Amino acid sequence: MELRQLRHFVAVTTHGSFTAAARAELIVQSALSTSIRKLERELGADLFERTGRRPVLTPAGHAFLPAARALLADAAAAADAVSAVSGLATGRVAIGTIQTLTSVDLPAELAAFHRLRPGIQISVRDAPVAGLLDALLARELDLAYLALDGAELPAGLAVFDSWEEELVLMTSPEHRLAGAERALLSELTEEPFVDFKAGTGLETAVRRLAAGCGLHRQITCEVTQIRLLVDLVRAGIGVAIVPRRVAEREGLPTVRIRQPDPARTVVLAGRAPVPANPAAAALLAHLTR
Repeated sequence: MELRQLRHFVAVTTHGSFTAAARAELIVQSALSTSIRKLERELGADLFERTGRRPVLTPAGHAFLPAARALLADAAAAADAVSAVSGLATGRVAIGTIQTLTSVDLPAELAAFHRLRPGIQISVRDAPVAGLLDALLARELDLAYLALDGAELPAGLAVFDSWEEELVLMTSPEHRLAGAERALLSELTEEPFVDFKAGTGLETAVRRLAAGCGLHRQITCEVTQIRLLVDLVRAGIGVAIVPRRVAEREGLPTVRIRQPDPARTVVLAGRAPVPANPAAAALLAHLTR
């Protein structure tokens, strides 16, 4: 079997569809499907059930996935060893991030790193915190920006840097609180809220904050993308609790929340004690300089 076939197989499991996987791998969907069919013939078993709208791993696929990830990681480690010898003239690094990262201007940092190391290929993935942690442990990501909300990192991972982000109430320009300096969370019981779907880092932080002061929010809309959340608040369908820089970047009113003063912690994490991948180690040094 070929590494390309393994990469295509893992891409489908990561992205949830053949279409999305082909887009991520920069090939046409028919070529990716052919690659996986060839792999299945070589293994003598179907890896996906294709009867529904989305591919689902078969028992054979579930059994094969950890081995496929390990083989890809070993191949990447071998390539990393060569890149280390070549003085980082080449290499690959994969970094993950939460959608609502504001403590770091990640595009600007990656652009600066690219100017320093133009031969290193950078892969960026945004996902919920649980998905980023799984990807770090599976060695699919070298580094990731996470909002842990007080949770402990799994064994084998380490925090390399951290930031505190203030959370504020974001409203539409026409909202009754748009000109207010502060508001009590307990006073927002009648307010409709826009929020992320359960399981995202920001949603968890906001839910715990509301529970801590007895606020029972009326969730008008649940979303999965920060862009849509901002647009819905701007349109007046509800308010939202977000990092201050998210609202300021969009030019929307911000209201400081008191009792308690809310914040969340964002960390840059990776495998302990430091990344073995030389390209990832170079990027970590750049991001924590």
